[in-house]
Amino acid sequence: MGGKHGKYVYVRREDGLYVKVRVLKSREEKDPSRYVVVGPVVRAPPITYEVLDEEEVPSEVREQLYSI
Repeated sequence: MGGKHGKYVYVRREDGLYVKVRVLKSREEKDPSRYVVVGPVVRAPPITYEVLDEEEVPSEVREQLYSI
């Protein structure tokens, strides 16, 4: 896993782009506050980072993926 200690992941959106998201490990997996959308929208994430599908994050976070 890439990034600093696995703190960041990239989430694949439906349109094929990726968004950088901060993962707070101290929160429960299904808690929407666990994921903080921070990054830019990119066409291809760095190969060392973990990539999650849009369906793997809560619906509140999915809405934020398209707001940036």
